[in-house]
Amino acid sequence: MEISQKLQEVKREIAKIRPGSKVKILGVTKTVDVERIKEASKAGVEAFGENKVQEFLEKYEKLPNLEWHFIGHLQTNKINKILGKVVLIHSLDRYNLAEEINKRAYRLGINVPVLLEVNMAKEETKFGLMPEEVEDFYFEVRENFKNLEVSGLMTVAPYVENPEEVRPVFRAMRELFLKLKAKDPENDKFQYLSMGMSNDYKVAVEEGANIIRLGTLLFGERKY
Repeated sequence: MEISQKLQEVKREIAKIRPGSKVKILGVTKTVDVERIKEASKAGVEAFGENKVQEFLEKYEKLPNLEWHFIGHLQTNKINKILGKVVLIHSLDRYNLAEEINKRAYRLGINVPVLLEVNMAKEETKFGLMPEEVEDFYFEVRENFKNLEVSGLMTVAPYVENPEEVRPVFRAMRELFLKLKAKDPENDKFQYLSMGMSNDYKVAVEEGANIIRLGTLLFGERKY
Protein backbone atom coordinates (compact mmCIF):
# COMPACT_ATOMS: atom_id res chain seq x y z
CA MET A 1 0.00 0.00 0.00
CA GLU A 2 1.22 3.49 -0.86
CA ILE A 3 2.02 6.03 1.86
CA SER A 4 -0.92 8.19 0.75
CA GLN A 5 -3.37 5.29 1.16
CA LYS A 6 -1.96 4.41 4.59
CA LEU A 7 -2.21 8.05 5.66
CA GLN A 8 -5.84 8.32 4.53
CA GLU A 9 -6.65 5.14 6.44
CA VAL A 10 -5.14 6.59 9.64
CA LYS A 11 -7.05 9.86 9.15
CA ARG A 12 -10.31 7.93 8.70
CA GLU A 13 -9.64 6.02 11.93
CA ILE A 14 -8.94 9.25 13.84
CA ALA A 15 -12.12 10.87 12.44
CA LYS A 16 -14.10 7.84 13.60
CA ILE A 17 -12.62 7.95 17.11
CA ARG A 18 -12.75 11.72 17.70
CA PRO A 19 -14.80 13.45 15.00
CA GLY A 20 -13.66 17.00 14.35
CA SER A 21 -10.54 16.73 16.53
CA LYS A 22 -7.16 17.93 15.29
CA VAL A 23 -4.53 15.21 15.69
CA LYS A 24 -1.10 15.89 14.23
CA ILE A 25 0.41 12.88 12.46
CA LEU A 26 4.18 12.86 12.83
CA GLY A 27 6.04 10.65 10.35
CA VAL A 28 8.94 9.00 12.20
CA THR A 29 11.75 8.91 9.66
CA LYS A 30 14.48 6.90 11.41
CA THR A 31 16.33 5.01 8.59
CA VAL A 32 13.83 6.34 6.00
CA ASP A 33 15.50 7.78 2.89
CA VAL A 34 14.94 11.30 1.57
CA GLU A 35 12.87 10.20 -1.45
CA ARG A 36 10.38 8.35 0.76
CA ILE A 37 10.15 11.38 3.06
CA LYS A 38 9.40 13.59 0.03
CA GLU A 39 6.72 11.11 -1.03
CA ALA A 40 5.19 11.21 2.46
CA SER A 41 5.21 15.02 2.50
CA LYS A 42 3.52 15.09 -0.91
CA ALA A 43 0.92 12.60 0.36
CA GLY A 44 0.03 14.99 3.18
CA VAL A 45 2.14 13.96 6.19
CA GLU A 46 2.49 17.38 7.81
CA ALA A 47 5.48 16.89 10.12
CA PHE A 48 8.44 14.56 10.60
CA GLY A 49 10.29 13.33 13.67
CA GLU A 50 13.90 12.21 14.03
CA ASN A 51 15.58 10.36 16.92
CA LYS A 52 19.26 10.95 16.16
CA VAL A 53 20.88 14.36 15.69
CA GLN A 54 23.32 13.26 12.96
CA GLU A 55 20.63 11.56 10.88
CA PHE A 56 18.35 14.57 11.35
CA LEU A 57 21.04 16.99 10.11
CA GLU A 58 21.68 14.94 6.97
CA LYS A 59 17.96 14.98 6.12
CA TYR A 60 17.42 18.59 7.15
CA GLU A 61 20.17 19.69 4.76
CA LYS A 62 18.19 18.20 1.85
CA LEU A 63 14.69 18.98 3.17
CA PRO A 64 14.94 22.21 5.21
CA ASN A 65 11.40 23.34 4.41
CA LEU A 66 9.60 20.47 6.12
CA GLU A 67 8.27 20.73 9.68
CA TRP A 68 10.79 18.80 11.79
CA HIS A 69 10.44 17.63 15.39
CA PHE A 70 13.18 16.06 17.51
CA ILE A 71 11.81 13.03 19.35
CA GLY A 72 14.91 11.17 20.61
CA HIS A 73 17.07 11.41 23.71
CA LEU A 74 19.01 14.68 23.45
CA GLN A 75 22.58 15.11 24.70
CA THR A 76 23.52 18.57 25.93
CA ASN A 77 26.48 18.83 23.52
CA LYS A 78 24.16 18.40 20.51
CA ILE A 79 21.65 21.13 21.36
CA ASN A 80 23.25 23.83 19.20
CA LYS A 81 22.99 21.62 16.13
CA ILE A 82 19.19 21.43 16.19
CA LEU A 83 18.07 24.78 17.67
CA GLY A 84 16.25 26.89 15.12
CA LYS A 85 15.82 23.86 12.85
CA VAL A 86 13.19 21.87 14.75
CA VAL A 87 9.82 23.31 15.72
CA LEU A 88 9.40 21.10 18.80
CA ILE A 89 11.68 19.04 21.05
CA HIS A 90 9.66 16.12 22.49
CA SER A 91 12.21 14.86 24.99
CA LEU A 92 13.04 17.33 27.76
CA ASP A 93 13.69 14.98 30.69
CA ARG A 94 16.24 16.58 33.05
CA TYR A 95 17.22 19.88 34.61
CA ASN A 96 20.69 20.29 33.07
CA LEU A 97 19.20 19.79 29.59
CA ALA A 98 16.61 22.53 30.27
CA GLU A 99 19.41 24.78 31.50
CA GLU A 100 21.55 24.23 28.39
CA ILE A 101 18.69 24.65 25.91
CA ASN A 102 17.63 27.86 27.66
CA LYS A 103 21.18 29.26 27.71
CA ARG A 104 21.71 28.66 24.00
CA ALA A 105 18.21 29.84 23.09
CA TYR A 106 18.84 33.07 25.02
CA ARG A 107 22.07 33.65 23.07
CA LEU A 108 20.22 33.11 19.79
CA GLY A 109 17.34 35.32 20.89
CA ILE A 110 14.74 32.61 20.33
CA ASN A 111 12.13 30.71 22.35
CA VAL A 112 12.23 26.92 22.11
CA PRO A 113 9.01 24.88 22.40
CA VAL A 114 9.55 21.65 24.37
CA LEU A 115 7.53 18.72 25.65
CA LEU A 116 8.36 17.08 28.97
CA GLU A 117 9.12 13.40 28.44
CA VAL A 118 7.39 11.24 31.05
CA ASN A 119 8.30 7.62 31.77
CA MET A 120 4.70 6.93 32.74
CA ALA A 121 5.12 3.14 32.92
CA LYS A 122 8.37 3.50 34.93
CA GLU A 123 10.35 1.25 32.58
CA GLU A 124 14.02 0.91 33.47
CA THR A 125 15.07 0.91 29.82
CA LYS A 126 13.36 4.21 29.00
CA PHE A 127 14.27 7.85 29.50
CA GLY A 128 11.90 10.39 30.98
CA LEU A 129 10.76 11.95 34.22
CA MET A 130 8.94 9.76 36.71
CA PRO A 131 5.25 10.75 36.86
CA GLU A 132 5.57 12.02 40.44
CA GLU A 133 8.46 14.35 39.43
CA VAL A 134 6.65 16.04 36.57
CA GLU A 135 4.71 18.75 38.40
CA ASP A 136 7.71 20.14 40.32
CA PHE A 137 9.90 19.96 37.22
CA TYR A 138 7.25 21.73 35.13
CA PHE A 139 7.07 24.69 37.53
CA GLU A 140 10.88 24.87 37.92
CA VAL A 141 11.27 25.12 34.15
CA ARG A 142 8.45 27.67 33.87
CA GLU A 143 9.99 29.81 36.60
CA ASN A 144 13.68 29.59 35.76
CA PHE A 145 13.96 29.26 31.99
CA LYS A 146 12.25 32.07 30.14
CA ASN A 147 13.43 30.96 26.70
CA LEU A 148 11.71 27.59 26.99
CA GLU A 149 8.05 27.20 26.09
CA VAL A 150 6.67 24.15 27.90
CA SER A 151 4.14 23.07 25.27
CA GLY A 152 2.93 19.73 26.61
CA LEU A 153 3.88 16.18 27.54
CA MET A 154 5.21 13.14 25.69
CA THR A 155 5.44 9.46 26.57
CA VAL A 156 6.46 6.19 24.93
CA ALA A 157 4.22 3.40 26.19
CA PRO A 158 5.57 -0.14 26.65
CA TYR A 159 5.41 -2.21 23.46
CA VAL A 160 2.64 -4.80 23.77
CA GLU A 161 0.81 -7.08 21.34
CA ASN A 162 -2.58 -5.93 22.63
CA PRO A 163 -2.77 -2.10 22.77
CA GLU A 164 -5.60 -2.29 25.32
CA GLU A 165 -2.94 -3.21 27.88
CA VAL A 166 -1.40 0.27 27.67
CA ARG A 167 -4.67 2.20 27.89
CA PRO A 168 -4.02 2.93 31.63
CA VAL A 169 -0.66 4.51 30.67
CA PHE A 170 -2.30 6.86 28.16
CA ARG A 171 -5.16 7.62 30.53
CA ALA A 172 -2.76 8.54 33.34
CA MET A 173 -0.86 10.79 30.91
CA ARG A 174 -4.01 12.63 29.97
CA GLU A 175 -4.91 13.10 33.64
CA LEU A 176 -1.44 14.50 34.34
CA PHE A 177 -1.71 16.80 31.33
CA LEU A 178 -5.12 18.14 32.45
CA LYS A 179 -3.89 18.59 36.03
CA LEU A 180 -0.94 20.74 34.90
CA LYS A 181 -3.14 22.71 32.52
CA ALA A 182 -5.55 23.46 35.37
CA LYS A 183 -2.73 24.50 37.73
CA ASP A 184 -1.16 26.90 35.23
CA PRO A 185 -3.98 28.36 33.09
CA GLU A 186 -1.74 31.25 32.02
CA ASN A 187 0.43 28.94 29.93
CA ASP A 188 -1.52 29.04 26.68
CA LYS A 189 1.35 27.21 24.92
CA PHE A 190 0.64 24.05 26.95
CA GLN A 191 -1.46 22.17 24.42
CA TYR A 192 0.24 19.00 23.13
CA LEU A 193 -0.11 15.44 24.33
CA SER A 194 2.31 13.39 22.23
CA MET A 195 1.64 9.68 22.66
CA GLY A 196 0.80 6.66 20.54
CA MET A 197 2.81 4.93 17.82
CA SER A 198 2.04 2.59 14.93
CA ASN A 199 0.80 -0.29 17.08
CA ASP A 200 -1.19 1.64 19.70
CA TYR A 201 -2.15 5.01 18.19
CA LYS A 202 -5.91 4.28 18.18
CA VAL A 203 -5.99 3.74 21.95
CA ALA A 204 -3.80 6.85 22.42
CA VAL A 205 -6.20 8.96 20.34
CA GLU A 206 -9.16 7.59 22.32
CA GLU A 207 -7.35 8.73 25.47
CA GLY A 208 -6.67 12.25 24.22
CA ALA A 209 -3.42 12.25 22.19
CA ASN A 210 -3.17 15.15 19.75
CA ILE A 211 0.24 14.21 18.32
CA ILE A 212 0.85 10.61 17.25
CA ARG A 213 4.21 9.31 16.02
CA LEU A 214 3.95 6.83 13.14
CA GLY A 215 6.93 5.08 11.55
CA THR A 216 6.27 1.45 10.56
CA LEU A 217 2.62 2.10 9.75
CA LEU A 218 3.50 4.74 7.14
CA PHE A 219 6.90 3.61 5.90
CA GLY A 220 6.86 -0.16 6.42
CA GLU A 221 9.21 -2.28 8.51
CA ARG A 222 12.62 -0.73 9.21
CA LYS A 223 15.71 -2.09 7.48
CA TYR A 224 18.61 -1.62 9.93
